[in-house]
Amino acid sequence: MRSILVAFWLAFLFLPFKGPKAALMLFAVVLIIVSSWTYLKRRGRTLREKVFPRINALRAMSLSGKRLSLAQCGLLLFLIAVPFFAGDYVLDVAILCGIYIILALGLNVVVGFAGLLNLGFAAFYAIGAYSYALLNVRLGLGFWESLPVCLLITTISGFVLAVPALRLRGDYLAIVTLGFGEIIRLVLNNWDSFTNGPNGISEIAPPRVYGLSLGGLDKYYFVTLAAVILSYIVVKRVRLSKMGRAWIAMREDEIGASSVGINITMYKLYSFAFGAFWAGVAGALFAAKMRFVSPDSFTFMESVLMLCMVILGGLGSIAGVILGAVVLVALPEALREVQSYRMLALGAGLILMMIFRPQGLFGGARK
Repeated sequence: MRSILVAFWLAFLFLPFKGPKAALMLFAVVLIIVSSWTYLKRRGRTLREKVFPRINALRAMSLSGKRLSLAQCGLLLFLIAVPFFAGDYVLDVAILCGIYIILALGLNVVVGFAGLLNLGFAAFYAIGAYSYALLNVRLGLGFWESLPVCLLITTISGFVLAVPALRLRGDYLAIVTLGFGEIIRLVLNNWDSFTNGPNGISEIAPPRVYGLSLGGLDKYYFVTLAAVILSYIVVKRVRLSKMGRAWIAMREDEIGASSVGINITMYKLYSFAFGAFWAGVAGALFAAKMRFVSPDSFTFMESVLMLCMVILGGLGSIAGVILGAVVLVALPEALREVQSYRMLALGAGLILMMIFRPQGLFGGARK
């Protein structure tokens, strides 16, 4: 029955574009695919129960226990080689993917690790971007001199937001963070004398190293890649630390975590500040790449997009969040040739994910 409902719903959405004949064909194709997937999933469950224990035993005996596996080395070499064979358009999309990966990792700390729903994460993104833009344009500071100040400002803003949200949870916390995000956007939009209002700030300088500009896409790609690798390593280490385990305990049962001595108030402050830190990194990278910032780049829909990346990949899953960010940034670009259908395909894919795998692509498995 679920397969029929999914196929009918997609065919109904497709009907206004191509007519009843094409919609009927889509219904049949989707019904066959979904039914086959359901059947293979049931059959595969039995196979996994027999095969996976043997694979895990072989994995424990192999070299995969080393810190850097062969697959990870291959992926790293591929990412380093991308600028040598990819065009400017691919590099531009790759840089944007890297910025959103950092944002999704930061939001995953708040939502995935600590279990605090944040609908205003774009505010920290905006603070990081505007901090670098103002320091560079108004004070003449370079990227590397401005970056520590940007990170300090965004981290402090995370503490400031966390203070009124300490006693809130669930929908009430979401409303407070949503209000914070809108307040920041409106302040940036209306404070003309300081932020230049809706006209934004232009002529932002790219990073420089020993007088060499890194503004070209091929050079800026490596700056973004280094930031992504650093954020991945740090977030992964923090998740396995005492603080990360305290966040996960707080997410699972706040009262139980408090009863074993975890300071809920302090760890909420830590999660908001740590997440805001990475939003500041992404904001500074965004401002340096675009060389222009305006309030239109930091709307509520940006916060929703970041949250979709976390949910799509799986709450608390670092690899899943990275994949979710890449999918939601690269997929609309890949479907640009079918302009009328790309958002329909993206929305339909998200809904199918929520039906068949609500825990996300890499969610569900917990140590």
